[in-house]
Amino acid sequence: MALRGYLNRIGFTGPYDKPDLDTLRTIHKLHVMTIPFENLSIHCGEKNTMDLNIIYDKIVKSNRGGWCCENNLLFSWVLKEMGYKYTTLGSKVFNKFQNDFYPVDSHLINMVEIEGKPYITDVSYGVSCQLWYPLEMISGKDQPQPPGVFRLLNNGMTWVLEKTTRKQVVKDKAYAHSSLIDRRLTKKMYCFPLTPRDKEHFVETLDCLQTSPDSRFVLKSICSLQTPNGFRALIGWTYSEITYNPEEDCDMVHMKEIPDCEIEAVLKEKFNVMLVNKFTPKNKKANYCM
Repeated sequence: MALRGYLNRIGFTGPYDKPDLDTLRTIHKLHVMTIPFENLSIHCGEKNTMDLNIIYDKIVKSNRGGWCCENNLLFSWVLKEMGYKYTTLGSKVFNKFQNDFYPVDSHLINMVEIEGKPYITDVSYGVSCQLWYPLEMISGKDQPQPPGVFRLLNNGMTWVLEKTTRKQVVKDKAYAHSSLIDRRLTKKMYCFPLTPRDKEHFVETLDCLQTSPDSRFVLKSICSLQTPNGFRALIGWTYSEITYNPEEDCDMVHMKEIPDCEIEAVLKEKFNVMLVNKFTPKNKKANYCM
């Protein structure tokens, strides 16, 4: 594992001998613009792991993406190698159907301290709720980014991350009622305490998420990547391109179906992902939207 290999992968060419906020913001944005949030391994007969060497080989050497326990675990190693003071945390994702947070930590994030100020980094949430930059941990402060306005709230023991967004306008009326469209304008994303977690904390949940027939990651194949003016996503056979349009307070959504014979080409062209094993797209009903 080599830091230079990771920096080459995301296209970072600047100095990295000073662990400051500007550098952190740069590598955070480059990561989400270059490395997809994806769970394709589950649908290729492969298994996701918490082994950092395997994750490095997959994401850096094989030009793949990963889900949070891969991307954010790799990012924690990057933080360490670059000299940042960081703490890995576990968070509970919000379930909009139950209007509550899931009972277990399923989302790995990192808290970084710079000049005495703590920041949350998360390079692997994907789609419209993906942070482009770290968030300063100030309760109640609106922190605008291209995807929308992020906000951290603290109730004493727990922090909650929420996002206020723009209305998603679907160009093709055939997709106007798609379950993939997120119609919430303000949404809770996840909650977390400041309890340090090691990677073993996530192993049992990780196994469940990639094997349980009720898991959204088993029910849907997902690949998403941020772009300079929005994001793109392939969920099952449905390909979407979203363009952020803050001037008109809306996001434009273009959706279309991709036939099986073109899936491989779309993954390569739009996400720079090339799979080794046979990929079987899946898009069954689940608690997941863009």
